[in-house]
Amino acid sequence: MDAQLDDEILENSLAESLADLVPDPKTVSEDEFVEVVGGALEAVGGTLLFKMCVQNQGEGQHVAAASVGDGGNRQFLLLTLPTGGGALKVETASKSTNPVAGIAAAYAGLMDAFKAAA
Repeated sequence: MDAQLDDEILENSLAESLADLVPDPKTVSEDEFVEVVGGALEAVGGTLLFKMCVQNQGEGQHVAAASVGDGGNRQFLLLTLPTGGGALKVETASKSTNPVAGIAAAYAGLMDAFKAAA
C-alpha cells in the first residue's frame, strides 16, 4: 500500500470518529479544543505533540500536531479548528499547507532526542 493511500485511510478514519466530538458552532475555547483533539487521538492511538492558537489567513484557529504510530511507521497529523467554531480538519502534516505543519516532525525529533538523553 502506498503512503498516499495510507494517509487517506488515516484521515478518513479520524474524520469518522470525529462526527460526535465536534462542538456546536460558537467560540471554541482551548479546553474544548483539547477535549475534541483528545477524543480523536484516542480513537486512533495518537499522541499529542503540541497545540497552539494562531492566526491563519486572517482567521483565528486552534492547531494541534500529533503523531500516530512509531519508528518508520510514524505519521504526523495536523488538527485545526476555527476559534469561531466549525468542523475540525484533520490532515497529514505532509499534505498540509498550514505553516505549523512543518514544525511537527522537527518537534517530535527534538522530543525523541530529549528522551534518549534522559
